[in-house]
Amino acid sequence: MRIATWNINSVRLRAPLALELLTLWQPDVLCLQETKTPDEFFPAQTFHDAGYAYQHIHGMKGYNGVAILSRIPFTAQDVHHRCGREDCRHIAVRLENGAEVHCLYVPAGGDIPDPQANDKFAHKLAFVEDMTTWFADRYAPADPLIIAGDFNIAPLENDVWSHKQLLDVVCHTPAETDRLNAMQGALSFTDAVRHFVPDDEKCYTWWSYRNRDWKKSNRGRRLDHIWVTPPLVPALEGQAVLQAARDWEKPSDHVPVCVDLAL
Repeated sequence: MRIATWNINSVRLRAPLALELLTLWQPDVLCLQETKTPDEFFPAQTFHDAGYAYQHIHGMKGYNGVAILSRIPFTAQDVHHRCGREDCRHIAVRLENGAEVHCLYVPAGGDIPDPQANDKFAHKLAFVEDMTTWFADRYAPADPLIIAGDFNIAPLENDVWSHKQLLDVVCHTPAETDRLNAMQGALSFTDAVRHFVPDDEKCYTWWSYRNRDWKKSNRGRRLDHIWVTPPLVPALEGQAVLQAARDWEKPSDHVPVCVDLAL
């Protein structure tokens, strides 16, 4: 089974790029974030015609929004709300092989890494704390779970272009990385990409639109993640960060991430 995650930054604008991803990489399950459209305007038929008949979408006008598109049948379709807000950031499905897939879009957190001065940053920290408690209360490490999405946090030193320069920049501050590490530890999640890519090797999934030549500057961050619980670790077969997608016409600033499992 191949699972992919992608912050598409408007599914209606970039549906042709999503189709290109589906054609080239043929994931069995695709998790999308930042779809930015109410459900009635989601291009569901487009993806259905491409072979992804099983769909769980949860969106809103102009902001956020998540979707799971699958060639594999799934049964449960859940919507989960965090921190008392209904802002379309977390959905889940149960696949016919028994594994649950959670699609997450963690808040970006604004520009100021101070929860007292920045409500958006405070919400981001609370969101991750909420997720940590929620997963620990609802599941056990022995449950087969896959969580995928834009976590908006680059947890490791080599997940950013400069650890020292970004320690005070939202996405790589200790307040965020410590909380994400606690969330990972709640169910002993394995970071599926870093399972194959050594921690001392640079790995990015996002490059700012502000960088006119993103390849030359290469000031990237690894914000997009796929984690699995212990029962699925032996099934991990490979990973890919599809950097070529950053050069597609009118691209997202994120690129897709794929993980293969023998399921």
